[in-house]
Formats: sequence, C-alpha cells, structure tokens
Amino acid sequence: MIDASGYRGETERVFVPESEAEVCAVLREASAARTPVTLSGAGTGVTGGRVPHGGWILSLERLRRMEIHEGWAICGPGVLLRELQVAAGPRQFYAPDPTENGASIGGTIATNASGSRSFRYGATRRHVRALRVVLMDGSLLELRRGDKPPFDVPVLPAPATTKNTAGYYLRPDIDYVDLFIGSEGTLGVVTEAELALLPMLEELFTGVLFFESDEGALDSVDRWRPVNGLRMLEYLDAGSLDLLRPRFPELPAAARACVLVESENDDWMDDFSGMEESWFAAGASDRERFRHFRHALPEAVNDLVRRRGLTKMGSDFAVPVARNREMLSIYRETLEPEFPGQHVIFGHIGDAHLHVNVLPANDAEWRRGGELMTYFARQAFALGGTVSAEHGLGKRKKHLLQIQYSPAEIEKMKDVKRRLDPLWLLGPGNLF
Repeated sequence: MIDASGYRGETERVFVPESEAEVCAVLREASAARTPVTLSGAGTGVTGGRVPHGGWILSLERLRRMEIHEGWAICGPGVLLRELQVAAGPRQFYAPDPTENGASIGGTIATNASGSRSFRYGATRRHVRALRVVLMDGSLLELRRGDKPPFDVPVLPAPATTKNTAGYYLRPDIDYVDLFIGSEGTLGVVTEAELALLPMLEELFTGVLFFESDEGALDSVDRWRPVNGLRMLEYLDAGSLDLLRPRFPELPAAARACVLVESENDDWMDDFSGMEESWFAAGASDRERFRHFRHALPEAVNDLVRRRGLTKMGSDFAVPVARNREMLSIYRETLEPEFPGQHVIFGHIGDAHLHVNVLPANDAEWRRGGELMTYFARQAFALGGTVSAEHGLGKRKKHLLQIQYSPAEIEKMKDVKRRLDPLWLLGPGNLF
C-alpha cells in the first residue's frame, strides 16, 4: 500500500465491502480476532494514514451512494470529491475544496479537509450535517447535528488559528459527529454522510495576480484580507513559479510572486498594484484554468520527489493571521541558505497557512529536511499556531503532536480513543 507522499506499508488481508452491513461484519470479525484494521480511501493523503503496517485493510471505495437535494447531499465515503461537485452543479456546490479533487468524501471527513475556499467557508466540519458511523465492535451509530456524546468529553486548548487538525477536536459542548470528523480513521468508520450544499453564484471575480516583488504580494494580501465577499486568497512564491514555468510558459518572466483571488465582488481591485500581465477570468472556463494552475504546483512537487526516489517533504503548519509574515520570514531565513532553489512556499495565505515543500536531491538532504520540518513545527507553535492545519498527522507526522500538546493532554485524547475503541484496533499507528 502507498499514499500520495510515497509512504509505503503492507497488509495481511484487504476487504472491499459493498454495503454497510459488510463493514459491520468485517469489524466484528476483526474485533473477535484482535486484528488491527486500517481504513483506506482514495490514496490522496500525504501523512500515511491509509498505509497499514500489518493487520487488515478496509477499503471503502465501493460505498458510493449519492443523492443530491436542494441544499444538501447524501454521500457514501467512496464518492470522490469531484464527483460530488459535478453532481451538485451547476446550481449548487460543496464548499470544501482540497487540492486533490480525487480525494474520497470519507477521506476528507477523516482529515477535516479544507482547501483554498476555507478562507470564506471553513473546513469540512462546518458542512457535515449527519453521519452514519460503525464502531470497531461492529455497532452502528446514526448521528445528527445537536446529538451529544454519551460520555463526558475532555476539553483541550485550541490554537489561535482559523484552521487546526492536530489531534482530536475536543471543545466545550461539541456534537457527537465532531469526534469523528478529523479523527483520521481511529475512532469509527464513516459509512454515509449528509453534507450541506451552497447555492452557486452566477458571477465571481477571479484573478491570478502577479507581482514583481514578494513584498508587493504580501502588502496586497494584508489589504485584501478584510474585504467582504472574498472567498479565496492563495499564494505562490518565486520558487513555485519557477517550478511551474515549464508547464506554463505564458507566466510573466518578471513575476516573483503570485496571489490567486476569488470574490463575490470586485472591491479588492480598487487598489490593485500588481503586474499588467496578470490573468483575470472571463467565465467559468477561465476559473477552471486557474484552478488547474493552482493545483499543478503540488503535482509538480510530487512528480519531482518521486523521480528522485524519495518521500514528499512538506509542512502543514498554520499561525495566527497577525503572525503570517513572521512565520514566512522564519521559513525563508532557514531555507534559503540551506536549500537555495530547492524549496517552494505556497498555499492558503488568507488563513496564514502556507505549505513549505523541501525538494531534497539525496538521502542526506532528505534527512536534513525532516529536521527542519520539526524545527518549523516548533516555531509555528511558539507563534500560537498549529502543527497540522488540514492534512492531519497520520503516521508520518504523529511525532509532532507532542509539540502542540502536553503528555497529559495527549492522554485525554487517548481516553476518548479507549472509550470508542477499547481494544485499540482501529487505525493503528495514526496520531499516537
């Protein structure tokens, strides 16, 4: 088994159930045999969450029921995000939009995925209205918003960020569904979800805006962040643009930074000070072209790392919006001397959630990149941030949990795990 980062593992058996009843039966059998079970979605994750180290794999790819209604949809976990978007359109849309639209709905719920539109609409959690969940013992839960857990849930501190997926969501007076969203396949198996759909706007103002300097791009982001109706603020640095130039030769030669903007109005254009060669959408086809441009960067990074035979090295840290420039300076001051021309910085700058991908050329550089990622995680936390904003921690990054939480706080998470999975069989190696 493998995920999008190149992380690999092995399994004893693979189960691909076609119904919820079969899921229950597999988990009952595994519980009786004390056999660990790892859940598998579409394989687009980058933290090793769906990659087993022994035990059984439970693939949810055949649970593909989908119904579209006015304002909501029913989806099985095997439905792909792009399939839901196509089925909901053109009058409605599902707000969460992680980079990989081939992700499964079950996977996006497991990681509380977000994406570029989270600046306006938040992460997956905000759009889940109900869940059907099978516990490790094979019992079925039918949960709706407003249903409370049947046991006391501990409360943990939350970072001062707009996004956070590090560990369990343990907040005051949470709904039962919230325990399973973002739990990375360690508490239960989602077999069906009811998701909110939003009305599609007839007109959106979208631009890919190029700047001759990074400071110009950052100044514009700070001015635009408060604009009403803004749905997206995405950023690409000079290294990102250089990596994309072979795929997009039309990129302005002088561009050293880029900001992607999507808004319900054009108020943000009043003080636009970028390059004349910037791109503006004339319709839906242009917006799709811009989406492809934005998502081509992680694809290019993945391709390069795979060709070098290494595992992807990327961050998922976020800080409070007011500390965005400080975190960006930490990245640059560290990476430019050690990995000049071998890193890219991009992502959700509206939420102060930028991804750093180091592009090592050999094993020694890969190990050094890993050390720097841990350093960056500590710096993000010191600024009031989180060690995981949208991808989760899985197996590859579980060591970062102890940066954000104390041993006593992690033990509170484990108490919740023991309550729902007392034999500790579901999602072994994820988070803990």
